[in-house]
Amino acid sequence: MLLIPAIDLKDGHCVRLKQGDMNDATVFSEDPAKMAMHWVEEGARRLHLVDLNGAVAGKPKNESAIKAILAAVGSRIPVQLGGGIRDLDTIERYLDDGVSYIIIGTAAVKNPGFLHDACGAFPGQIIVGLDAKDGKVATDGWSKMTRHEVVDLAKKFEDYGVEAVIYTDIGRDGMLSGINVEATVRLAQAISVPVIASGGLASVADVEALCQVASEGIDGVICGRAIYTGELPFKAAQERADALTS
Repeated sequence: MLLIPAIDLKDGHCVRLKQGDMNDATVFSEDPAKMAMHWVEEGARRLHLVDLNGAVAGKPKNESAIKAILAAVGSRIPVQLGGGIRDLDTIERYLDDGVSYIIIGTAAVKNPGFLHDACGAFPGQIIVGLDAKDGKVATDGWSKMTRHEVVDLAKKFEDYGVEAVIYTDIGRDGMLSGINVEATVRLAQAISVPVIASGGLASVADVEALCQVASEGIDGVICGRAIYTGELPFKAAQERADALTS
């Protein structure tokens, strides 16, 4: 079970939002590259970057901060990145810069053909992000709800060749209310590609609960607010996950 620290970028800073609200941001660092190295030193084996401004604008907005993180981390661990990625040229540029995996969210739902093309052009490097509430997928930085069922879309995108699915319960994100394990398991059982859980991770107990169902196809979990507030000690939590799933 991979614990993946999230570095959410807003106006060049490392922040955390509550339920995706851009007006409810807590700044945890004004030096995202330094924060990235902190998590590497704590034993992180992958980083999760989100260009929040980019997600809203539909185009990259925090490239300088992203490049600084990539320069700091180097080839130590893989970096996955999402937020405002809407065309193949942007994907290629980020991969050339050193990003390992590109996360496509809103664009996958609104323009499935783009996701299909991306999977074909960059096999093994495209992850789809499905953000949902009550089983329905949301888009545009979670500001718009669709009628699409998470499981139905995940099956469709699996056929395209996505490397993994990040499933976020947006009702829990940033709220420290616990991972929606049941919904995550339901999705993992429906598809054969790995699922990465996201939204609400609050404690080592959450990590343990996910480890108990890892065999269903849940490979990792995005760690957000809890590792920044100290409620979830990252290094100890990853060691605990390793002990339970080794």
